Amino acid sequence: MLTKAFIPFKGYYSTPFCRWQGSMANENAISLAANTAKRWLAQKNWDPKMYEYLVFGNTIGQHHQFYASPWAAALMGSVATAGVIISQACTTSMTCIFTAAMGVEAGWYATACALMTDRCSNGPHTIWPNPMGPGGEVISENWMMDNFNSDPNVGLKMVETAENVAKEGGFTKEQCDELTLRRYEQYAESLANDREFQKRYMFPAEVIISKKKTLLIGEDEGITPTTKEGLAKLKPVIPGGVHSFGAQTHPADGNCMMTVTTEAKAKELSADPAVTIQVVSGGYSRERAGYMAAAPVPAARLALEKAGLKVEDMKVIKTHNPFIVNDLYMSREMGLDPFKFNNYGSSLVYGHPQGPTAGRIIIEGIEETVKLGGGYFLWAGCAAGDTGGSLILKIS
Repeated sequence: MLTKAFIPFKGYYSTPFCRWQGSMANENAISLAANTAKRWLAQKNWDPKMYEYLVFGNTIGQHHQFYASPWAAALMGSVATAGVIISQACTTSMTCIFTAAMGVEAGWYATACALMTDRCSNGPHTIWPNPMGPGGEVISENWMMDNFNSDPNVGLKMVETAENVAKEGGFTKEQCDELTLRRYEQYAESLANDREFQKRYMFPAEVIISKKKTLLIGEDEGITPTTKEGLAKLKPVIPGGVHSFGAQTHPADGNCMMTVTTEAKAKELSADPAVTIQVVSGGYSRERAGYMAAAPVPAARLALEKAGLKVEDMKVIKTHNPFIVNDLYMSREMGLDPFKFNNYGSSLVYGHPQGPTAGRIIIEGIEETVKLGGGYFLWAGCAAGDTGGSLILKIS
């Protein structure tokens, strides 16, 4: 349990997410994130040099990946800021935020930036020399697609791990479709009143079209309209399974940032000093091999245990749900109504850039909790390798 790490109210942003091969497809994710953060800081009139440490998170290598954290800090305007690079699949953002919080807790620094980004579009195709191979043939890997399609530990596609959980839990395609439709309805609530909820936290990304032209991306791209009838017509991706393409997320591009600091500095930076956001605890897990969709449950339970809280104490719950069975399983195991969490959106609907995915969801959870007058907020999600992560914030 942490006691000294805080997040300033509005001390964060997320860009829209663009479905892969969309408007962000040709941008270096590192420089795009840093330049977006620089624009955001300028708008708030914040000095980037206040960040003593930068926890940089991404999962898909980009050009100059070797220098990602110090390069991003320099592009933001602070050549003196040190940092680290974290890659933890879809729990990358949670790990970055909690790592920043632990540094504040330990007194290692007073103010840190957690900057998370990814570009699923046009991922790298990597090769390794293999002089002993036939004819010296290289070993090759499609960085994203090969790993989506096969966990080297169990040899399963990610969707197959979700189907394992669905089969064990006895969940049906009809249950999946019903909850998927609800998730789209919840996302639609974030678009109401001219995107009133999204505008609480969303900041546009600026991408380069040519030497003289840029494009400002202010809204999510590539979300597919969904109906009950349309979902019913879609066949499962795996014969005999329950997940159609409608009941799982899609790869995407985007970035987000969060400030983690001391209580006093958080009040100074806060858009409303009366709003306090404290990092309370985090959790991690590793499920049985081939059961990734079940991993958020033990992670959430660990965070609750560390905080001395129960799931009933949570005002808001949000999840990373690449497959809808994630939410069905968590609901059953933790006694939750699956239709009442993940308000205003989730990664199932708006996409899955990995690095910033959890960060956007956590930011949305903060904003929802503030709207409700405060309370405890729990985020939980799964990640590659049958792992999971969780985070609890206290908002008052």
